[in-house]
Amino acid sequence: MAASNALVDGFGRAISYLRVSVTDRCDLRCVYCMSERMKFAPADQVLTNGELERLCSLFVDMGVRKLRLTGGEPLMRRDLMDLLAALGRHRANNTLQEITLTTNGTQLAKYANALARSGIERINVSLDTLDRATFARITRRDRLGVVLEGIAAARAAGLKIKINTVALRNDNQAEIPNLVRWAHAHDMDLALIETMPLGEIEEDRTDQYLPLSQVRAALGEIWTLTDDEGAATGGPARYVRVHETGGRLGFITPISNRFCATCNRVRLTCTGRLYLCLGRDENIDFAPLLRSGASDLDLREAIRAAIARKPEAHDFRIERQHRALERHMSATGG
Repeated sequence: MAASNALVDGFGRAISYLRVSVTDRCDLRCVYCMSERMKFAPADQVLTNGELERLCSLFVDMGVRKLRLTGGEPLMRRDLMDLLAALGRHRANNTLQEITLTTNGTQLAKYANALARSGIERINVSLDTLDRATFARITRRDRLGVVLEGIAAARAAGLKIKINTVALRNDNQAEIPNLVRWAHAHDMDLALIETMPLGEIEEDRTDQYLPLSQVRAALGEIWTLTDDEGAATGGPARYVRVHETGGRLGFITPISNRFCATCNRVRLTCTGRLYLCLGRDENIDFAPLLRSGASDLDLREAIRAAIARKPEAHDFRIERQHRALERHMSATGG
């Protein structure tokens, strides 16, 4: 990208990755992510497709090369395919390298073919267990079969899939090897994620926190793990190749081993708030600008001013006495 057009923060990091939460609504209620009775953004506060497309396009013009659409559950947004069609022009003219999507998989059987036709080539599916009872307990919904059908439909549609698994000490620690075997047997990468203190929930996250350094050490006792430096996907995962399965395994460690020095991403919510760091509550609200007639020049200046405020590092801490951040994960999509 042209140096004059690049978005560079105050620590010299080029911002090339925008994650867009197109809705904060979700049809699951994962215990580490949401309260059972969530309050979602009112419809009139949610940006329209035109407003989202305008902001995303400005970010692309200013150097963003990867868009990831998230939620909540992004496939719950009724006009998502229209938004994908509008954003697809950036892929067509090669100003955008990739549009990807993160989903819980419940709607994949319905939308897999449409996603493939839209130009999306790769998706992430959040899945923490292959056990029906455990899935129902974690998500508060008995929908494992629906998710597995969705994954099968996505694979049949030609989508490349990575499985995202939150490592939970009490719920899936013993199951992690089987999850890895299953994913690799179906030609899917798997990334393990440490639980993060986002939003007040009924559960105590300190009881579930599982450092991935412990997980990697345990897996190293049963498999041969080789660092795979060539597996970088633009995200925070650090990958190894599992010799015995032939697949790749990622570790995302916001708590035990921060990766802030190489952070290249910011997050836009469905209500227009730009979060410069997943691990901090500070944000810039673009909705008033969008809805008061701001010009593209005004918005560009606001984007540059925002990026200049990106903090050096997040403030995630898992200690019992440390307050969770105000917003839930569903507001910014991880």
